[in-house]
Amino acid sequence: MNPLTRINPTELAPPTGFSHAVTVTGGRLVFLAGQTALDGDGKVVGAGLPEQFEAALGNLLTALRAAGGSPAALARVTVYATDVADYRAHASELGAVWQRLVGRDYPAMALVGVVRLWDEQAMVELDGIAVLD
Repeated sequence: MNPLTRINPTELAPPTGFSHAVTVTGGRLVFLAGQTALDGDGKVVGAGLPEQFEAALGNLLTALRAAGGSPAALARVTVYATDVADYRAHASELGAVWQRLVGRDYPAMALVGVVRLWDEQAMVELDGIAVLD
């Protein structure tokens, strides 16, 4: 049984690519550190935002799987982007990447615009919280 329940009240604008609230019943919390588009050698890969988003999300999911979880266990994800306008311009591509790697069960999410990330070439970073059975 999945310990997560996604809640989207009809009084709020319909969510696109996120859930308004996620409740947890039981389970074990996993806190996932921020992940950028670093490869195994510690170098940022991907010339554009969609490529970097896919690599960063892949890294986040790798950490989650190593902790014993699956993408459905994501309860909360925060996206940090160095260019929010560019993120919005690529929203449909980023959504397609999300659906391919994670599926259609969206966690509670936030997008935060930042001046820069730890890795100077990084355009996006994702962190998260997951709940395991």
